[in-house]
Amino acid sequence: MKALPKSKIAAFAIGQLGWAMMSGLISNWLVYFYQPDAASIAAGQTVFIPQGRVLLGIFTVIGAITALGRIFDAVTDPWIASLSDRCKSKNGRRIPFLKWASLPLALSTVLVFCAPIGETSPWNAVWMFVFVMAYYLSITAYCTPFNALLPELGHDQKQRMDISTAISLTFIVGTAFAYAAPMIWGMMEGSVGRVAAIRYTFLGFAVIAFICMQVPVWCIKEKDYVQTKPTEGSAVSSLVKTFRNSDFRVFVASDIFYWIGLTMFQTGLPFFVTSLLGLDESMSTIYFVSMTALSLVFYVPVNLLTRRVGKKKLVLLAFALFAVAFVYTALLGDGLGIPAVAQGFILVVVAAFPMAIFGILPQAIVADVAESDSRRTGENREGMFYAARTFAFKLGQSVAMLLFTALATIGSGSGAGYRVVAAVSGALALLGGVLLCFYNEKRVESGLEGKKA
Repeated sequence: MKALPKSKIAAFAIGQLGWAMMSGLISNWLVYFYQPDAASIAAGQTVFIPQGRVLLGIFTVIGAITALGRIFDAVTDPWIASLSDRCKSKNGRRIPFLKWASLPLALSTVLVFCAPIGETSPWNAVWMFVFVMAYYLSITAYCTPFNALLPELGHDQKQRMDISTAISLTFIVGTAFAYAAPMIWGMMEGSVGRVAAIRYTFLGFAVIAFICMQVPVWCIKEKDYVQTKPTEGSAVSSLVKTFRNSDFRVFVASDIFYWIGLTMFQTGLPFFVTSLLGLDESMSTIYFVSMTALSLVFYVPVNLLTRRVGKKKLVLLAFALFAVAFVYTALLGDGLGIPAVAQGFILVVVAAFPMAIFGILPQAIVADVAESDSRRTGENREGMFYAARTFAFKLGQSVAMLLFTALATIGSGSGAGYRVVAAVSGALALLGGVLLCFYNEKRVESGLEGKKA
């Protein structure tokens, strides 16, 4: 099999840029759009769905829908992975999924924000529910086969690290583009209104994302670089075999707590800026882009340090630094005695390094575990390993959305709820680090040196 050249690695990474933009719009702006704070409403945001903890007196409508979406997403991951692992297309096992999932993903992302009734209505909640489900099915159909290509295209640890670094870079850039949305819609608000400006902005992003997601489809001939055969058996049996790997179970358990904490923090960032710091919503874009740019500076050091100390130790360090960053966020405001803008940039500096670590290493760890397991068992279940990981952490993300939307209502607009969210995120980061201590990195790496079963 041919080694993947750098030009093809770049083409592969551009696909990640596309779906990261769509993921960023949903992750960063869905709750902000449908559960607006006072500042957003004052700026002209329509309240489309019923607000408050109206379901059983505990959950919000937006929280329940997004949680159900994550659960649906998690359940469909093993199914899509099994279809991909068993695919017998002449174009390979993964590329056909990337080709046909791109357009539904781009369309459903935009339609999520196009509630048809221009006032508060339960029918808007129904609309959102339908297209949130369509979005999650589409992104699963693209991302699960996409991620499964990482260990297949990377024929050794160095190649896998190179590919992981490249797609991490484009993921961060894509997410940064999504965070830049307020700057774009802000330029249109005066002429078309806030809601229309947001929708036009997201439509433009969707067009760009669709083009990006098609790049690996037309630039990479999968069978030139991947020599695997379709697996046999059902999705359930493949998932069970995957979770029999003890090191994978430990990593996934740790990963769940990371994603719960990160999802709560990421969803809350615009609110931290407007409610805790009292700054304009556009500052959330400046902070995230700054954090992204600074994290990119750390990419080379992360790769060099990984060769010296290993992946596990660096990820443990990242957990600790994220815990510090999240707890610091809970303290933002006048009580610190520091100018509000400066407080935000301190958060940028503290979070940038762990952001770089988590951007690169978890994907590489899963690739190592999948390859090690393949060498031990002789079964090519790369797709299921990535699906199993996403199955677990998306269940965690569904918990995160329920927690965030419920905790954020504490204090009736005082901002206390957002402080609780940040503090809980910090505690979850610490728990994730404790669990990762039980991951046996040496056993996985020794498995990579063995021959195929």
